Amino acid sequence: METVTAFVPRDPTACWRAFTDARQLASWVPGLRRADILSKSRGLAAEVHFEFASELAYTLVYTYDADAREVSWQPKLGRAEGVTGFARFEPADGGTQFTYGLEHGEARSEADQQLGSLDALVAAFVEWMQR
Repeated sequence: METVTAFVPRDPTACWRAFTDARQLASWVPGLRRADILSKSRGLAAEVHFEFASELAYTLVYTYDADAREVSWQPKLGRAEGVTGFARFEPADGGTQFTYGLEHGEARSEADQQLGSLDALVAAFVEWMQR
């Protein structure tokens, strides 16, 4: 699994809340058309169905460690098109150290892999958090 770390000039709790709010994913994930919450657990999305402008679609299942501010996910439906990954938000001087790990399913096209690249996703989240 490839991992990228970036600095976000916001506190870790704000970053955690923003990242784990599945209703907001289409606001910052490149190419994401819809993110439909299929089920929740303890107020957080447990299963989410994603639809991208490229016609890519899959469902992810999420697990959370709120104390560590870490979320992980894995595909449920569309395993070959989906992604496995995690995000962690740790305190850093003046903000948050954001660590994002991601592994693409083997059936993702090159264009979908580029759109969903770690660098693009991390940059999009950091920019969105600075608005």
